[in-house]
Amino acid sequence: AVCVYPAMVPYVAEVLTGSEVHLASVATAFPSGQAPLEVKLADARAAVDAGADEIDMVINRGAFLAGRYKEVYDEIVATKEACGDAHLKVILETGELATYDNVRRASWLAMLAGGDFIKTSTGKVPVAATLPVTLIMLEAVRDFRAATGRQVGVKPAGGIRTTKDAIKYLVMVNETVGPDWLDPAWFRFGASSLLNDLLMQRTKLTTGVYAGPDYFTLD
Repeated sequence: AVCVYPAMVPYVAEVLTGSEVHLASVATAFPSGQAPLEVKLADARAAVDAGADEIDMVINRGAFLAGRYKEVYDEIVATKEACGDAHLKVILETGELATYDNVRRASWLAMLAGGDFIKTSTGKVPVAATLPVTLIMLEAVRDFRAATGRQVGVKPAGGIRTTKDAIKYLVMVNETVGPDWLDPAWFRFGASSLLNDLLMQRTKLTTGVYAGPDYFTLD
């Protein structure tokens, strides 16, 4: 999927007309998530009305860390309703959750509230996706499917820059949740810089030498 800010959705949706590429929009006052609920819901509705297939929301970490879990849950439920038929990816911003127990708790909260994907990060904080945090989220979706029968996707985002790092994540997915999640519908990377390294690795395989980064896109 292509992910853009809400203001860009109408233009990108027009470009993607007729293609099979999904259009995702960050919304709900991304990346902070700090705005009145009415504003965040209007942000999500506007993006969907403009053509977004997926919405990325950020949970209220202040409410979560203060123990106001019901408030966080209700906000995700309301955002899911505002999305209509669009998929909802719930960004936990794991780098701000302080503990692995909190990551596990936030993952379950997001899934119980109707999230279609749980995502590590906005990519706007110093600590984003890590292997341990992603492992906890994978275990959460595995256990959630066992308990409810509903499968939820996982997206580590931020800090995954090399193909070798990506392979580590894919091995972990296969070992933890199995091949059912080895599909873009259920597991994705959020890392634009990863694409450049992947292209350089493919060039190495075909030519035998590495090309410089200047031969590829700069994000």
